[in-house]
Amino acid sequence: MLDETIVKNRTKAILSELRHGNGYSEHVDLVVAGKDHPSVDLYSAYLGGANMFGENYVAEYREKYGAFRGVERHFIGNLQTNKAKYLVGKCDLIQSVGKMRLAQEISRLAVERELTQDVLIEVNLGERYKGGIPLAEVEELFPAFYNLEGLRVRGLMAMLPLTDDNDWKEYLVKVMRRKFVALRDKYEHISYLSMGMSEDYKMCVEYGSNMIRLGKAIFWGMPADKPEGGDKSGENGSGENKS
Repeated sequence: MLDETIVKNRTKAILSELRHGNGYSEHVDLVVAGKDHPSVDLYSAYLGGANMFGENYVAEYREKYGAFRGVERHFIGNLQTNKAKYLVGKCDLIQSVGKMRLAQEISRLAVERELTQDVLIEVNLGERYKGGIPLAEVEELFPAFYNLEGLRVRGLMAMLPLTDDNDWKEYLVKVMRRKFVALRDKYEHISYLSMGMSEDYKMCVEYGSNMIRLGKAIFWGMPADKPEGGDKSGENGSGENKS
């Protein structure tokens, strides 16, 4: 359990920072990345004003689901196809749909359960071992995801590469913004460009992201933090590396 006051105040400060919106004066949503933190820590962020929470691992998502009400629950990690059954219909937004096979399974489950599942399409910005559709193929591949029955595609999600080349990262954010706007102008329900974690969210917000996923900025540097752990049942994070 972390210090409630520190978590609450950090959350308030970030929300205050975001109150002016992104570089296009659009509202920016904060998703608190809760990986490795119990519900009591997330509740401290909730007391600070957060109302969206994301998990990287299905096991943690299921453990924390329903811990407190009045919030949105997102999944932001790498989702194995055989674990989609635990999320469809119980998750407000699955952000990391970057493979057609996964999208088809979510579609099948949604139709079977007679519901519509909101998702984001994950875009790979050149990280060899990360998931997502290639940046250069977004426009070509997007319609196949969008037209799946039972899915409501709400936008795009991406992670900037781990590099000190800020010019390159700035370029990637601007490209993602252009692709997002083009899709928003063409398709219904497109609302979110989810880009930005603790190390780079300021840049992402400046250049057009309207949803950020933060863990370290809220929880880091406290006694309960853990070093980067190993894989949990084959799930790797598309959210914060350390949360």
